[in-house]
Amino acid sequence: MPVEVPKGVDIALKGRTFSAKGPKGNLSLEIHPEIEVKVDGAIVTVTRPTDQPRHRALHGLVRALLANVVRGVHEGFSKTLEIHGVGYRADPEGKGIKIQVGHSHPINYPAPDGVTLECPNQTTIVVSGADKQKVGQAAAEIRAFRPPEPYKGKGIRYQGEHVRRKAGKTAAAGA
Repeated sequence: MPVEVPKGVDIALKGRTFSAKGPKGNLSLEIHPEIEVKVDGAIVTVTRPTDQPRHRALHGLVRALLANVVRGVHEGFSKTLEIHGVGYRADPEGKGIKIQVGHSHPINYPAPDGVTLECPNQTTIVVSGADKQKVGQAAAEIRAFRPPEPYKGKGIRYQGEHVRRKAGKTAAAGA
């Protein structure tokens, strides 16, 4: 299945390096040597040498990575994090954010290159950028400061993430 390049995105293939330039930035990807990539106007075609399981897996991987590069420079990617807990909050600070999630000190998290961090309110963090891997990594690092716990559900979670709750201790009957 070929990758279609939308208008406003310039692509180039030089040797084994695929590069894309769009309104959200520039990205490049090193193509695996066993996979063949051809650019024909606004269509990028990925082909594999054989039908072996290894080549089929590489074919799907390279095609998905190319599609992510094209989508990233055209639309970008974003992940939204929610903060749950009394007194837990996040505030913008320079290019990063300051997070207070029950530690003895606030945590200052600087934005990685190519990633923007926004706080529409004190309990929401929006991580966005052109590189899907960097956006996901930054969101995972922020979530790791205080993952949601199963008893009260306090912590940082992805938007829409369901946290399985456990029943706490109950008074022992007849003890």
